[in-house]
Amino acid sequence: MAFDWFKRKAKNITTSTDEKKDVPKGLWHQTPSGKIVEHEELRKNNYVSPEDGFHVRIGSAEFFDILFDEGKFTELDANVESIDILNFKDTKPYVDRLKEVKAKTKLTDSIRNAVGTVKGTEMVVSCMDFAFIGGSLGSVMGEKIRRAVDYCIAHKLPYMIICQSGGARMQEATYSLMQLAKVQAKLAQLSEAGLLYIAYLCDPTFGGITASFAMTADIIMAEPGALIGFAGPRVIRETIGRDLPEGFQTSEFLQEKGFVDFIVKRTEVKDVVSKTVNLLATHA
Repeated sequence: MAFDWFKRKAKNITTSTDEKKDVPKGLWHQTPSGKIVEHEELRKNNYVSPEDGFHVRIGSAEFFDILFDEGKFTELDANVESIDILNFKDTKPYVDRLKEVKAKTKLTDSIRNAVGTVKGTEMVVSCMDFAFIGGSLGSVMGEKIRRAVDYCIAHKLPYMIICQSGGARMQEATYSLMQLAKVQAKLAQLSEAGLLYIAYLCDPTFGGITASFAMTADIIMAEPGALIGFAGPRVIRETIGRDLPEGFQTSEFLQEKGFVDFIVKRTEVKDVVSKTVNLLATHA
């Protein structure tokens, strides 16, 4: 006796390609502790995991949306972009590397300048993008910071740099290192004008950035658990031949040693920056 319980009435799959629905990418995020967080929940919490407080690495677009009122700002110096000054080539030509990263990130370099209001107070914010060659310091970053400082001086505005970088960009060699002196000279002019400079150190902040303007701000803030230093822990351990203290190079460790003024969660950074600016402006 034959049963036709599972007989297929129509041959093959009849669902059209247009009708198929894929699961959206990035719907979930897993933190280093293994916690699973829905992406939308993460976004609403300023990309801080509500499960364990882990600060997910974000870029300038997300930071500007978090800091500026209603996410509204005016970008400054948007057309300044990196070029291959030295015809440098490592595993691939620098010019090709730039083309690839610009296409992938839709950015022109590793930092963006913006002016807007933070809880009603107008200020300029420069934010690094780690996705662009590790947020590396090159000639464009130095030039953009210079222009941001000049804008602050011209309009008498406070200034903030959000740091997240692996350090100097090796493909620009000495041109990259020259930016350290250039930026410090401009920040000295900002100080002489009596204007506030805040640095907000995120994970990671390393190399020449730490050796210069990340550590010379009037107020140095840092995200919880951010790695901050000059050389990495492995290099230091091999150089001195000793084990490093627990928590070495974290923002908490640096605060304990006096290198960071205070640690600010990303969910609170807008309020803290606004209060800091208004308090110091009142007592300037």
